[in-house]
Amino acid sequence: MIIPSESASFLADEPRGDDPHLLVREYTPADLDALRRMHARQGFDYAFPDLSDPIFVSKLVVEDDDGRAVMASLARLTCEMYLLADPGAGKPRERYARLLALHRAGEQDLLARGLDDAHAWLPPPIAKRFGRRLEALGWVRDDAWIPYCRRLKSSGE
Repeated sequence: MIIPSESASFLADEPRGDDPHLLVREYTPADLDALRRMHARQGFDYAFPDLSDPIFVSKLVVEDDDGRAVMASLARLTCEMYLLADPGAGKPRERYARLLALHRAGEQDLLARGLDDAHAWLPPPIAKRFGRRLEALGWVRDDAWIPYCRRLKSSGE
């Protein structure tokens, strides 16, 4: 996620990353202090991430002319959940028991695979009612930050 500081301004006529004078390179442990300073200066309320965690699959840094890290993009794997259920298979109590069993097994499976979190986007028609079920299972509605999505592939690929 790239999070610009509050003082950053982006103009429509600025270059879009094609500047041959900018050096974008892989993060190295020597960049850690600079990234910690950037994080602190931004003043956002989240802990500095553990960049040694293998769940960070991409760590890129932009250098200034003096070779100092001045911006970084850190990509951490997360998980989007999909629930597929036959709405006519069984009574509501049976369907809920299946959900509970699947939830427990799924959580253990994701933890064993090294994931730290899972996200669910609920369709509006079921959000209120099913959201309460998720909250009862320990899920939290996270509206603190505004989500954005960048599609890297078209849906047909």
